[in-house]
Amino acid sequence: MNYIKEALKLAKRGLGTTSPNPMVGAVIVKNGKIVGKGYHKRKGEPHAEVIALKEAGAIFSKGATLYVNLEPCCHFGTTPPCTQAIIDAGIKEVHIGIKDPSPWVNGKGIKELKKAGIKVILGECEHEANELNEAYFKWVKTGIPFVNLKAAITLDGKIADSKVQEFKGSNKDSRWITNERSRRFVHRLRSQVDAVMIGVGTVITDDPELTVRWGKGKNPKRIILDSHLRIPRDAKVLGDGCIIASIKKPTVDSQQLTVWQIEKDANGRVDILEVLKRAAKENIQSILIEGGKEVFTESLSRGIVDKVYFFIAPKLLGSGVPVIGDLGIKKLEDALSLTSVKFRKFGEDVLIEGNIQ
Repeated sequence: MNYIKEALKLAKRGLGTTSPNPMVGAVIVKNGKIVGKGYHKRKGEPHAEVIALKEAGAIFSKGATLYVNLEPCCHFGTTPPCTQAIIDAGIKEVHIGIKDPSPWVNGKGIKELKKAGIKVILGECEHEANELNEAYFKWVKTGIPFVNLKAAITLDGKIADSKVQEFKGSNKDSRWITNERSRRFVHRLRSQVDAVMIGVGTVITDDPELTVRWGKGKNPKRIILDSHLRIPRDAKVLGDGCIIASIKKPTVDSQQLTVWQIEKDANGRVDILEVLKRAAKENIQSILIEGGKEVFTESLSRGIVDKVYFFIAPKLLGSGVPVIGDLGIKKLEDALSLTSVKFRKFGEDVLIEGNIQ
C-alpha cells in the first residue's frame, strides 16, 4: 500500500471545510500495519497528525512511521504545533508529500523533526500533494486567491441566446444550456470554494442565488462586481455572505449591504485584481467565477484565472452571447493553453477542466 496516497485520500475529506487551513491527512504505520489515521476537518479543530497519534495511542506510536501529505506545522496557531506532538510520541520516521510554503512553516517543521533525530523523507507523491492544496499554496505565496472560472456553453461557444435580456430572472428553464447533472456538479464546486464571483449584469439578467441547493456543503460567500451599485434590492443573491465590490461609496440606500469600496481600473470599472487582493485579506483562498461574458473576458485578459471548467452542451445557437470577448490575442501561438486537462461526461454534456498555462 502507498501510505502517502492513503494520507491524500484522507485529506480530501476536508475539501470545502478546512479553509483557510490546508487539507491534511495522516497515517501512522508500525510493523507493516496502519495503527492510526486522521484528517483535518476545519480550522480550530485538531490537525491530522494529532488525530492519528491519538488513534494509534502511546504504545503503537513509539517507533512508528508517520505519512502525511503536507509538512507538519511547527507554530502555535489555533492549535499547538504538530511537530512537538510527533516528537513527544516517539515517531522514528516521517514521510512528507510536500513542504508547506507558508511563511510560518516553510521548512521549519522539517528542521525541528530532524533536530529531534527523526528521519524525514520529502517529496513522495509531490505532484498529487501540490494539486490537492493548490488554492492554499497560491494564497500563502502570492496573497491572491486561486481563481476558477466556470462556464456553460453551446458547441458554438454561446452562454445565452440573443433574447437573454428579455428574461430578467423569469422563465429560467428556457435559459439552461447544460443538463441537470452538470448543474448538480456546479453546486458541488460551489461547496468547495470560499466564494463565488459574478458581475452585476448577471444578477440583473438571471437573478441567481449562487448557493448550494443540491447535495451537501456550505454556501460560499458571493462577491458581486457592481461598479455603480446597480444591484436590485430584491436580488436573490443578497443576504448574509453577499459582498458588493464597487467604486462608489455606500449610500443611505445601500447601507444594509456589505460593500467593499475598490479602486477603479483604466476603464472606470471596479478593478478585479484589487477585489482579489481584498478577498485574500479576508481569508478567501479560492473563488469560482460564474459569469458573465464581461467578467470572463476581463479575468482571462488580466491573467488572473488559474483553472477553467467549461461545460459543453451538444447544442448550436448560431446567434447569441459568446462566452468571452476580445482578449487582445492576435496570433494563434499566443493563445491561452490548458495543462493537466481532464474530461468528464454528464449525460450528453462534456466537461473540460484544466489549468491555465
